[in-house]
Amino acid sequence: MNSSPALCAAISDRITTSPQKRITFAEYMDMVLYHPEHGYYSSKAVNIGFKGGDFFTSASLGADFGELLAEQFVQMWQILGQPRPFSLVEMGAGQGLLALYILNYYQLHYPDFLTALEYIIVEKSPQLQQEQQQRLQNFPARWCNLEEIPNNSITGCFFSNELVDALPVHQFILETGELREIYVSLPSLVKRDENYPLLEGEFVEVVSEVSTPQLTKYFDLIDIDLSANVYPDGYRSEINLAALDWLSIVADRLQRGYVVTVDYGYPADRYYNPRRSQGTLQCYYQHRYHDNPYINIGRQDITAHVNFTALESWGEQCDLNKVGFTQQALFLMALGLGERIASLSYQEISIAQLLQRRESLHQLIDPTGLGGFGVLVQSKGLQAQEISQPLKGLIVPK
Repeated sequence: MNSSPALCAAISDRITTSPQKRITFAEYMDMVLYHPEHGYYSSKAVNIGFKGGDFFTSASLGADFGELLAEQFVQMWQILGQPRPFSLVEMGAGQGLLALYILNYYQLHYPDFLTALEYIIVEKSPQLQQEQQQRLQNFPARWCNLEEIPNNSITGCFFSNELVDALPVHQFILETGELREIYVSLPSLVKRDENYPLLEGEFVEVVSEVSTPQLTKYFDLIDIDLSANVYPDGYRSEINLAALDWLSIVADRLQRGYVVTVDYGYPADRYYNPRRSQGTLQCYYQHRYHDNPYINIGRQDITAHVNFTALESWGEQCDLNKVGFTQQALFLMALGLGERIASLSYQEISIAQLLQRRESLHQLIDPTGLGGFGVLVQSKGLQAQEISQPLKGLIVPK
């Protein structure tokens, strides 16, 4: 097993010093991914890309995704009356590739917009922030924590690509129709009959009462009734309270503009489909995925699909209005990806380059992969005439 001994020790210490000798799965996942020294995203373990990486993103396929997003952001600036500054806040910027493609595109095609632009990156990982700063040293970007941004100070757009799926989730299980939470403990600290069966690993799972009433209230928010007879005993899934906390902060900071969330996920009725009885939690290690978060600790990514209904419903309570929800494939095609594919035949490049570029563009719209990702757009503080102007990315191609 390829786990970080230092991280396992830190988690074990957290468990033994906890009053009930256990921690929620959300706390465990937070430490595994974001421990300041040994977490997956805080250490050199994180590896994004094709060669030897654990996973790849749309930005790994080249500049097109960033450039098409850049077109959408320019239109948002125009709809808002070309404010100066227009703040573009990227949350969870990975290796900085998306920011690089966006800023480079503006430098080449929209120099006037670039003079109005304030590019802010919110990045929790010191390791990734260092990589971003090196990559973007020739562009005017600044880094800060989300909490450091003053309330109602941002006119522009907050956006993220594959951020929410990596926020720590609570795990639950239904036992005789009752919502129970899954905790993480040590084998030496639990009685044999308390131990919930799990795959091999350093830690064990314990099932007990929920740690917070917010977990049960969550299902009222998304209008899902877990007490319905359609849910089998032992039904297991996740609840992402951290996503709601994150959206609350974003909404507080935004005075006027948009929030764009790109990620893989489902609406609530699909997320909590009775047939999806083991949830959506996935681990990624060297381009292989599995469902055991208790191995490769600190060396693998752990994610859960996004519940877009929860983001929409919670957003409404935070004064964020839903502008639209679509699939990435439709979003990018509306912004001009189809024209980019059609123009390949006229470009003076080698056959090998042509095939590689065509493959990359098609991966962005593959409905079984990146093209099936959800794109949720929300707004705050817009005037009636601004609301009436449709965003390019949400116009369904004819």
